[in-house]
Amino acid sequence: MFHVLLIEDDLGLVGLLEAHLAKFGYMTRHVRDFERVLEEFEAFAPHLVLLDVNLPKFDGYYWCRQIRSRSNCPILFISARDGKMDQVMALDNGADDYITKPFDYELAMAKIKSQLRRAYGPYATPLGERTVEAGGLTLEVDRLALSCGEARVELSPTEIKILDELMGRPEQLVSRDRLLERIWDDQAFVDDNTLNVYIARVRKKLALLGKDEALQTIRGQGYRLGLSRQVQP
Repeated sequence: MFHVLLIEDDLGLVGLLEAHLAKFGYMTRHVRDFERVLEEFEAFAPHLVLLDVNLPKFDGYYWCRQIRSRSNCPILFISARDGKMDQVMALDNGADDYITKPFDYELAMAKIKSQLRRAYGPYATPLGERTVEAGGLTLEVDRLALSCGEARVELSPTEIKILDELMGRPEQLVSRDRLLERIWDDQAFVDDNTLNVYIARVRKKLALLGKDEALQTIRGQGYRLGLSRQVQP
């Protein structure tokens, strides 16, 4: 049974979401003390988090960062703020998707189920001590990390999938459609701009490791990673 934590101060919406999620067999809990969000998160150990932007005390972006520093579970924002920058900020702070209010419950459930499949089902990153090495970089797939020498950065599951795909095809063009297919199983529900945000995040992580120019954009086609590849079992 999947556990879903709701971090939302609109109790009317919380009640509706909990009732709808219960129909699909999900166990839910909603945060009551917005000064103890992390404590409630750790006590409940959810498989997925639904998070609003406007919250008492600290906003959803803050709590997204705090949760992401402790867990790679899927985080979906549900907010009435529908501006492009709001969605970019959510993704940039570690969210996996963004749903604007008012929303269609069937669409929301499709996104929730999609994230759970990717994180824990057949679309999940395979577990095991698998690494991919290329051009001095080491991608630790199961540990959600990328390193170069002594420097190391943590990655989200989506960032892992992007780099796994690119490092698996060094010097080759990887189309945007291929990345979307690899990362999102329900492409109809994904804004194409979301990929742009994740690519930008991957570039930032590479830059932190001194690989500023490694990820190349082939305009109108896709991306290429200019690195040679070696896989260690």
